[in-house]
Amino acid sequence: MTRPIKAFVDTKALKDNLSCVRKKSAQSQILSVVKANAYGHGIERVFEGLRGSDGFGVLEVCEAQTLRDLGFRGPIVLLEGVFDPRELEDCSRLQLWHTVHCNEQIDWLSRHKTHKAHRVFLKMNSGMNRLGFKPEQFKSVWNRLNALPQIEEISLMTHFSDADVVGGALRQVETFDLHSQEVIGERSLSNSAALFLNPHNNAIAQDWVRVGIALYGGSVNHPTQLAQAWGLQPAMSLRSKIIATQDLQAGDTVGYGSTFTARHPMKIGIVACGYADGYPRSAESGTPILVNGRLTQTVGRVSMDMLSVDLTPVLGPENPPPLGAEVTLWGASTSGQILEIDLVAHHAKTLAYELMCGLAHRVPFEVLDDTD
Repeated sequence: MTRPIKAFVDTKALKDNLSCVRKKSAQSQILSVVKANAYGHGIERVFEGLRGSDGFGVLEVCEAQTLRDLGFRGPIVLLEGVFDPRELEDCSRLQLWHTVHCNEQIDWLSRHKTHKAHRVFLKMNSGMNRLGFKPEQFKSVWNRLNALPQIEEISLMTHFSDADVVGGALRQVETFDLHSQEVIGERSLSNSAALFLNPHNNAIAQDWVRVGIALYGGSVNHPTQLAQAWGLQPAMSLRSKIIATQDLQAGDTVGYGSTFTARHPMKIGIVACGYADGYPRSAESGTPILVNGRLTQTVGRVSMDMLSVDLTPVLGPENPPPLGAEVTLWGASTSGQILEIDLVAHHAKTLAYELMCGLAHRVPFEVLDDTD
């Protein structure tokens, strides 16, 4: 018998989430962000579900190559641009659009020999203070870029630091608009949070929206709201099984460090999942989990390969959960109950992004298509 842990990628959920995004940005084109191997889901696994995107945003040339190998011929944007002047050859070969956020990248372009001019996204640092040109430099940088024969078209972009709170993006929008008003080019401002908290706001959505976490069914503003409140479905589910049970008496402890002590007799289940699989060790006792689709919680510390769950809420006098009972660590159970990944992340003092990206290579994946 193989170890029972497995992750699932739901093609229908991806399509539904993309449709939800489309309804909130009817006047914009959608760049689906698949950097970090599609937030840990796998580019090859999510491609069918996100095929309806107008374009894709990636971090590395190898991710763009994967999309081209899958047959995508539309726009692909290198969100941080090229990391080396030699990658400009890849941009020409793969017909990639790429971000320009520093003078060095412009210098590389000015020396680049190409038969086909490039489309670039000029990035303004409107307050994130990570990548991009200062607002007061933006027009002069645009003029420098526009004078290069290597440039065919310049689009404009920025990135929000506080889009997950109501009104959090507006200050940066004002800065962007003020310093780009004399500069022409298509514009890209919104991420998932900005789009969902400001639906149908063309001042924020603009020409292209860059959407990531919403496509994968994570909340855009947790803990204020969960993903289901936005009509989003989990694209990733992590499931395993009960591989053993233990009967505890009052005073018995569980796991390394004996951090959990039973206050009364109880039965616990041992689950084939641990931090070596990517489940966070920081998830303390009380982290929500589903057993046979019913909500319960973890007890004790997460080990390398196992964790423990309280079976009290799951037990029935006629139908106790047997060995092999399904455990949903996050996402959807086979019977349809959903445990939002943001809730698990919250108990582990981290983000859904980190859980999605952090699954170990030893966890096998299965793609659920529309007929599953």
